[in-house]
Order: sequence, then structure tokens, then C-alpha cells
Amino acid sequence: MTRIAGDEPGQRRLNGVQTSGRTYHNLSAPVHGMHVVDDVRVAMRDGTELLADVVLPETEGRFPALIAFSPYPRQLQNSGAPFGFIEAGVSDFWAPRGYVHVMINARGTCGSGGTYTWLDEQERRDLYDCVEWAAAQPWCDGNVGMIGISYFAMAQLHAAATRPPHLKAIFPLAGTTDLYRGTTWHGGMLSARFVGAWIAGLGVLGDRPASAFRGVFTRLISSVLRLDAVHRRFEAFNGEQAIAALAKSMRIKYPAHPWDDLYLDAIVNHPLYDEFWRVRDATPGLAKVDIPVYLGCDWDNVPLHLPSTFWAWDALTHNPHVRLGMLPRGGLCWPWESFHGEALAWFDRWLKGQDTGIDDGERVRYFVHGADEWRHAADWPPPGTARSLHLRGDGALGASDGGAREYLHMPATIERPPNANPYALPDHLVWETEVREALDIVGPIALSLEAKVTAGDVDWIATLQDVNPDGATRDLTQGWLRGSHRALDPARSRPGAPVHAHDRFEAVTPGVATRYEIGLVPTAHRVLPGHRLRLRLASSDTGAAMLGFEHAGLSLPTRCTIAGSSTLVLPVVG
Repeated sequence: MTRIAGDEPGQRRLNGVQTSGRTYHNLSAPVHGMHVVDDVRVAMRDGTELLADVVLPETEGRFPALIAFSPYPRQLQNSGAPFGFIEAGVSDFWAPRGYVHVMINARGTCGSGGTYTWLDEQERRDLYDCVEWAAAQPWCDGNVGMIGISYFAMAQLHAAATRPPHLKAIFPLAGTTDLYRGTTWHGGMLSARFVGAWIAGLGVLGDRPASAFRGVFTRLISSVLRLDAVHRRFEAFNGEQAIAALAKSMRIKYPAHPWDDLYLDAIVNHPLYDEFWRVRDATPGLAKVDIPVYLGCDWDNVPLHLPSTFWAWDALTHNPHVRLGMLPRGGLCWPWESFHGEALAWFDRWLKGQDTGIDDGERVRYFVHGADEWRHAADWPPPGTARSLHLRGDGALGASDGGAREYLHMPATIERPPNANPYALPDHLVWETEVREALDIVGPIALSLEAKVTAGDVDWIATLQDVNPDGATRDLTQGWLRGSHRALDPARSRPGAPVHAHDRFEAVTPGVATRYEIGLVPTAHRVLPGHRLRLRLASSDTGAAMLGFEHAGLSLPTRCTIAGSSTLVLPVVG
């Protein structure tokens, strides 16, 4: 008999933080059994059939449906495996509480018909059709929601933009609205390690037949993974481990079409935001979304989904039924089962009409590391003071400017003889300030560089760090910019600004002082007294990328001169 998942005695414990620090009431109780129907055919308007696994309450009646849509194997979503694609949510939590959990494979993946097209207009039509199909089923009461993180969350935002009549609420955690600047090209720098591994892994997984992940062996492994002692070990499974798991899939062959086509389109054929990316950008469509939307992410997810969380928030400012919950670092783990308590309060409110308290109080809840507490605000970012610090020539982050500093970027492709002398200049720079009173940094961060380089282009990777008295360093957030893409940057540093209004290549002139505006991804962190706040600046992130999401660097050696007039602007609250 399947154990019910939850936080009550005797239930299968879910990993991760479950709420935004609040206590809810009138939540659905786990009173139903669970019934699974595999390989259900879902007809699209063009006749293509997608495949779905449907997990129902084992009770006569009609219930709200929660759709989890992705190209990842639906057959493994309830396996308990700690893989980066197990992100649909936990069926043995939802079905006993009176929801139908519907896991659907995108066209061209895991037995679904057609060809995979990566969140374009075709996939949006499919999402619309999936919602309306679910609403018409005899087990559905006509109320449909959507659930899941990462790709599943991206699918929710795209589906909401099509406005299917029966889609009543969504819960997109850790989703990306803009595949160009959020997933693939960060300020003009290719997120090479992630994109290559993700498409290769998707090619391997998506080409498997419907039966590939079923069978006695899979069920046996799943039963072991769900043992309490084993399952608890996955609570700290993070994005870097997910990248390593994706890399292993590159040993298996996959079909060239459509996977190689999509890869070359993303990294070779469309290096600037154009029609290819526009049709895959959910941001403009969010202006039409009026259903309840619960956004959120964890503060670790800097190089992938965290920026888009705030772009989506700004795009949804017209909608009064939007909430934001920012989880602590490690708040998302694999298999995804965190924040289910928050999601239950959300869906009970909007799909069942129960007063759970989820929409009481202010709209924003966010966790502040260092203070280690949940806070609330009426809007994001919360009100505060902009504190400007200069990148001084003496290596200090100070109130006044002065001097300049240099570093030397030598690409790894340039080999030197073994007897060559060390370079006279470092390969990166740091600026620090000692914190004497608690410093709460909450919101987006802006770095304005006044710099000269000797090459015709340059990459900037800025990392904000907290250094404790023992010298241990924690990366808080990062920002990225390729110099020739600096015309893109105003849309990056100001979430919600017109996207790509000046999307063009602009050459860097060697030896000429140039201003580069770099938006660091928002964070919420308290730097404690006695700690040092550090800014690290380099032109390569090999070995220094957050979560291991390294970028493809330029093969141009360059000397970088940073003027003391450069500034770091911090959002300080309290």
C-alpha cells in the first residue's frame, strides 16, 4: 500500500521547506486512496496524440486537476530518484488530498507523437489543448491548475499566456520566461555548460519509448529510494549535482533531429535576440494573464531561473492575484517535493474555494540568509536605500573613488612553455569592505564599470561574496556581460524594463575608456558584523561559476584596467 506523503505522523516525510514561514488552515485532508492510469492518449487539435500518466483519488467523483507538462519522462516523476528532471510534484501528496495529478509529455518525447519544438507557438497550442482536455474528463470538476518546477514552471507561464478558459491558477516555481537571456545567453555570454548538457540529456531521455522506464527493476529501485533513510539524503541535492548528472547522459547517442537542430539554432544561428527567441519568450504574454499566479524560486538558482522570477513578477504587476515566495538556499531539491504545503494552501484556495489564509497579508514573502528569517513586503523589491561603493585603486570598496587597478585575462587556449615566468598581473581582482554593523542586502544590484581593455571584446563576470572572519567565502550572486553586448544590458539591470529594446552588437574599442552597466541577480542576505563584503571581477568563470554553470569565454587575451570611478550599488534595507 502506498504511504501518503505529508508532514503528519506516520506519513512519508517530504524533503525541503514546506511553507513560507506561515501557518495555514482549512487545508484538504489526505482521505483518499490513489489510482494510476498509465499512457492515456491526449488528442491535440492537429490530430497529434500526447501521452499522459494520470494519478487519481481512488474515490468516485470529480476533482480539480493539476497538470505537470514537460519533455521529461513522466514515468519517472514518482520514482523518488534524485535526478534534475524529477520536478512534477508528488502524486502521493496530491491524489490523497483530492486532486488529479496529470503528467503529460510534450510532443516528440517519451512516446508522445510529433516533433519537439522547445516552447514555441506549437507547444503553447498544445498546452492550451491539454488544459481543455483535462477539464472535459469525467474525473475533473472543470477546475484545472498547473504544477511543477523548472521546465514544468515554464510550461505553466506559457500556458497561462494562451488563456485557456478552464485554467484557474498556476504555481510556477523556478521558471524562466525568456529562454534567450535567462537560460542560454547571459548578457551575451553563452551558458555553454548547461545548454549543451541539457539538450543532449533531453535528446537521450526524450527519445525513449513509453515503456522504457517501466518494469520490475524500476519499481524495485523506486521502493529503495523511498526508504526514509535513503530519501532523507537527497534533501541537499543541488544544481551542481544536477549538472553532473546531465553530463553523464552525453555518453549515450541520440537522434540528430530535432536535438542537434535546436542546439545549433540556440548557440550558432541566433546569438542575438531575434524571431527564434521572440516566439519562445513568455514575458510579453504575461501582460494578458489574470488568473492567480504564485511565483517563487530559491536564492541559489542565480544562473538559471532566479532572474526570470523577478521579470515575471514585473510583467504581472497588473494582476492583483499574484504572490511571490522566495525560498532559502537549498529550498529546491530533487526529486522536487519542497513547498508542497504552500502549494496546497494555494490550490485549495483557488481550485476548491477554501479559505486557507494564503492570500492574507502582504504579497511578498522572502527568506533572508544571515538573519535566517522570513520577511514580508507589499512589493518587490522592498523599500530601501541605494548604497554606492567605489572600486578603489587600493582594493577597497569605499565611499570615494581614486586610482585604478589591472588584471590580465589569458584564455586557457593559449599555451606557454613550462619554463615561462608567471604573469606579473593577477587573472582577477577583488574589492572588499569590512562590515561593522549588520548589512541587509535585499534586491537587485548594479555594477557600473569604467574600464579599458586592450582587446576588441571582453567578458565581465562579477561575483558578490560574503567572507566570514575565518576566510570562508560564500557566493551570493553574479552578473555577466560581454562587452560587445553592452547595448542589451539596461534590460538586464532593470527587471521589467522593455526587453531587448537596443538588441545589437556594439564593438569594443581597444584602449578607450568605456562604461559597462552590469546587473547582478537580486539576492536577500545579511552580512554579519566582522564579515567582509567582497566583489570579485574576472573575464572567465572556469572553476568559479555558481552551481557550475560555466560560460563559453572569449579566446582574446586582454589587459583590463578598472578605474576607481566604477561603482557597486547595493540595495540596503533596515
